Amino acid sequence: MTTSPALGQTGAHGEALIRGLTAALARVGLPAPQGLERLSGGANMESWRFMAGDEVCVLRRAPSLEMMVGRPLNHAAEAALIRAAHAAGVMAPEVLTELEPGDGIGSGYVMRSIPGSPDPNLFLADADPALGIADIARELVATHRIDPAGLKVPVMDTAAALGELRQRFLSYGGDRPILALALRWLESNIPPPVTPRLVHGDFRLGNLMFAHGRLTGVLDWELAHLGDWHEDLAFGCMTVWRFSRPDRPGYGLTSAEELASAYEAAGGESFDPERFQFWTIYRTFWWALGCLQMGGFWRAGHDRSVERVVVARRTAEQELDLLLLLEDQAPAEERERPLPPATAPLQPGSGEPSGAEILNAVSEWLASDIKPLVSGRGKFDLAVARNALGIVTRELELRPSAEDAALAAALIEGKANLATPGLLAKLRRMALSKLAADMPKYPALAAARAYWEGT
Repeated sequence: MTTSPALGQTGAHGEALIRGLTAALARVGLPAPQGLERLSGGANMESWRFMAGDEVCVLRRAPSLEMMVGRPLNHAAEAALIRAAHAAGVMAPEVLTELEPGDGIGSGYVMRSIPGSPDPNLFLADADPALGIADIARELVATHRIDPAGLKVPVMDTAAALGELRQRFLSYGGDRPILALALRWLESNIPPPVTPRLVHGDFRLGNLMFAHGRLTGVLDWELAHLGDWHEDLAFGCMTVWRFSRPDRPGYGLTSAEELASAYEAAGGESFDPERFQFWTIYRTFWWALGCLQMGGFWRAGHDRSVERVVVARRTAEQELDLLLLLEDQAPAEERERPLPPATAPLQPGSGEPSGAEILNAVSEWLASDIKPLVSGRGKFDLAVARNALGIVTRELELRPSAEDAALAAALIEGKANLATPGLLAKLRRMALSKLAADMPKYPALAAARAYWEGT
């Protein structure tokens, strides 16, 4: 059997990837890779599955050093942490070898593959909620008990981290009113410090492996740090990570209260609802900025993939979620105020096709003529491209307003808030219109529309 070309990596580039990986595997006595295949997903890092003899392995790498800028752990520190977690009994992968500069294929490491699937919807369809949440709680507690001594893990100072998020928001334009509202609330509600624990930082569906509804592995440790363990619970409960179960905050399985009970039953510390609320809002705001950052990567040329620009438009999901989390601050009369009317979509003309109609034609051609010709990662990339065309089509038709620098500044400065007459209704309409154009299949959108519009 000969070495397969790397899917999505053709010519000299694909050959270089295979050569570099072969060199890394040889350092630990493993043969050259066979059947190298790019896995779908992964907003920041690439993942490649392959065979090394009888071993099923996964390469996790950043193809360029620019992609590592701003990350709390480099790959050497990340690999050391995963080894420590695996040794401590956490269901972390077994790291086999690390890439070196001489390999010439970027930064990363090779792991032994964990059985199962990270597909959230498959897990939610298979899992018994009580068993699934018990598995998740057990691994959360085990993670928070890892001794960080000797590990190069950063310590998170909440106020300093929030200050960095403020600067990022301003550098991205500082013109999103709902994000400004969230920033103002966070800066006014920073909780007092706690004894720091090891926080995974990305413990959510999509980064967990499951087989037959039971947890088999904990992946993606690159955001680990020392801090408040409530952050891990809150991040996994964000609406965006509940997938097809937006009505079940506890990892799409149950309530946040039942998750807290399972965590305490597994030996974890006492749950604090106020800390949980802070971290839910913090990480939702953080992910909104992370989505915006993807657009910056694309503009700077670090990654010109269509996936980058599409992920950047997922900011709209977090804006909707933040408004739902924050609107209880508004007086009753503002929460009951009707929304302003939505902008009417453009109607098809009788003359030459509009820009939206042309984009629809291209999308239909991709589905009918090109989709049958691609497989593997190519199908994922094609779906992303069609999603991108749909976003632009709906933007042309719906013309949602996303920016208002003056209003955002007033909210950050406290000169406007949710008691300002008509503001909540305006923000609700803004969130609905923008999300309807950017990500109309987001599971929480229909519920928010029914709640806010009474339909």
